[in-house]
Amino acid sequence: MYLKATVLFSLLASSLALPTANVDRKVKRGVLSVQDYSQFQVSDGVAGNALDEVNAKFPIDPSDYASVSEEDLEILKAARETAEAAETEAGGFNDAIEAAGGKDTPEGQALQNGKIKNKVLKLQLQVMALEIEAAQGKDTADKLAEKLKKLDKNVKEDQAAAGQPSQSVNFQGTSQP
Repeated sequence: MYLKATVLFSLLASSLALPTANVDRKVKRGVLSVQDYSQFQVSDGVAGNALDEVNAKFPIDPSDYASVSEEDLEILKAARETAEAAETEAGGFNDAIEAAGGKDTPEGQALQNGKIKNKVLKLQLQVMALEIEAAQGKDTADKLAEKLKKLDKNVKEDQAAAGQPSQSVNFQGTSQP
């Protein structure tokens, strides 16, 4: 009788101790939130470290791009579109630089520095989105190479103007997908 109970108890205990299926338990949670352009723009201040400023405003871990949520990816894409609009649309950098008398005036130069920082914002967001898509299985190699080249050029321009005043524009937009 005791032998049966011991054997049954042993079998029960050993079956509970068996390893379970190795299921990926990572939960994709968003780390970004929808913001107004004025909250995520990096053009105010001084030139020289735009890339670091962008990465601080959009803190996605590059070592784990494969697990970035769809929501965060869409926020990155929407923020990039807004940054591009702040450069080219009415009321954006191009209009502001022209209204300031061109980029050779002190105000125009500060706006030009802000425009370069905005280009770094736009391009870094696009590079991040493409790298995330690549990590998640999409072929983005050609477009990524093109955008990395443009990003590198604009980062160098920003660094060349290090310490100079940089001015943003009052542009209305959000990172709402």
